[in-house]
Amino acid sequence: MPPTYEWQRPFETAILETDRSRLPKLIASAQATIDARIEELRLDHQGSPDERQAIADAIAGLQILKREISEVTPRPSPAFERN
Repeated sequence: MPPTYEWQRPFETAILETDRSRLPKLIASAQATIDARIEELRLDHQGSPDERQAIADAIAGLQILKREISEVTPRPSPAFERN
């Protein structure tokens, strides 16, 4: 079983969310948690190569989510209108 890191819970919450209106807040929370861990790693040189790769993968996943929510999906126009 791969190790579990504290920053993974907010990341997984964002990735698994299906309500698009909640995604910006969840993405921001996950990004802040990951950024805090990156800063910890930078300051005290802890963390394994596996964690560093997991962080890189999580950041890539968040970037995809950000792109998806920024794209506006047009609604199909009705075939006809009733008066």
